[in-house]
Amino acid sequence: MFGCAQGEFNVTEWTQPVISIATREANLKRKLRRHLSSIGFFKSSDGELIFEGEGKDVVRALHRVQREDRLKSNRHFISNKAPGLLGFFASGKEVDPKKISPVIERVSSGTKYGDLFRLASLTWSVPVSNGFGRRLRYLVWDESNGKLMGLIAIGDPVFNLAARDNLIGWNSKERGERLVNLMDAYVLGAIPPYNALLGGKLIACLLRSRDIYEDFAITYGDTKGIISGKDKHARLLCVTTSSSMGRSSVYNRLKLDGVQYMESIGYTRGWGHFHIPDSLFGELRDYLRDTAHVYADQHGYGQGPNWRLRTTKAALSALGFREEMLRHGVKREVFISQLADNAATILRTGEGEPDISSLLSAKEIAQRGLERWIKPRSIRRPEFSTWTIENLIELFGNQSGALRSRTAATTSVRKATKRA
Repeated sequence: MFGCAQGEFNVTEWTQPVISIATREANLKRKLRRHLSSIGFFKSSDGELIFEGEGKDVVRALHRVQREDRLKSNRHFISNKAPGLLGFFASGKEVDPKKISPVIERVSSGTKYGDLFRLASLTWSVPVSNGFGRRLRYLVWDESNGKLMGLIAIGDPVFNLAARDNLIGWNSKERGERLVNLMDAYVLGAIPPYNALLGGKLIACLLRSRDIYEDFAITYGDTKGIISGKDKHARLLCVTTSSSMGRSSVYNRLKLDGVQYMESIGYTRGWGHFHIPDSLFGELRDYLRDTAHVYADQHGYGQGPNWRLRTTKAALSALGFREEMLRHGVKREVFISQLADNAATILRTGEGEPDISSLLSAKEIAQRGLERWIKPRSIRRPEFSTWTIENLIELFGNQSGALRSRTAATTSVRKATKRA
């Protein structure tokens, strides 16, 4: 269990105003209490947030409001872009496991494929981050049918991550000097119906590819640190990621031909801000801005890690809440992919050249992953073939009805144009 209901207080207590005068602070407090109660949180006797239950369904429920907010804020993008992009998604009948041929393609914002990346990421049951600082984003295509298989995005890591730091064994000064050689995968996974074929395992293995190692070297190898202003000579030695659902069945046991592609190194401590949705965060930020708090608009790279977490913490403190409100209790499993065989040693000591002799190309990794996971899975679980584009549209939640209508209208116009 992630938590228990011992010492809880009831919903009525959550929703009672702290003071009788409907001040701005009191309204914000009521909104926060009502929101946390509505998604299943209770307050323990020592003031910590807890919730009952365990498993992926519980985590999805905790993210429900955040996801609804994210979809609503993207409603114009979905309405305008999705009808022209849905053709890149496969139905089950369009996928032949014997012919699947994965390739990766780097994408940029402001392009058609950048829009496709954004649209596909909105189908995730847990909203994904936009990344921070340095970023590389990829679409994973199935060359056999021209359809989208999945997404990869890596960006700058957080400064403090106990599981990673304990594995490497560095101190704060060493971390500050060498963290530039790490990235974090903030989007990583397969799109239906490829996820049903364990495509997520194959795509996770692509993090440890020569293609991504070389892309990083070309893009960021000779850059200067924004904070320090020093030449970094960065090399992509490791990529970390964490499971949004607690323990991961996708990232575990990722080995191909005896090579470890992903290793579990522990769990996060269950702190964060995902349970504060975008709409409430906006109000908290406005509140800080009106009080001239420095965190309200200090979100440029180089102004400290995790601006949103610090801003939320500052607003909650100003409203009289304890910082335990940010302890949501969802402990995510942390994984690391070491692209260099001697990555940990270099990061700890600052000495040596990366041993990348075991790195394969994305194409070579994909072929091994097909034989290891996808083809056997297609035989054991042939129901992937029943997936339809209508199923995909349903993944857009509160925007699915509007998208369905817009798609139907677009199809009618195209048919009329052809007849003319």
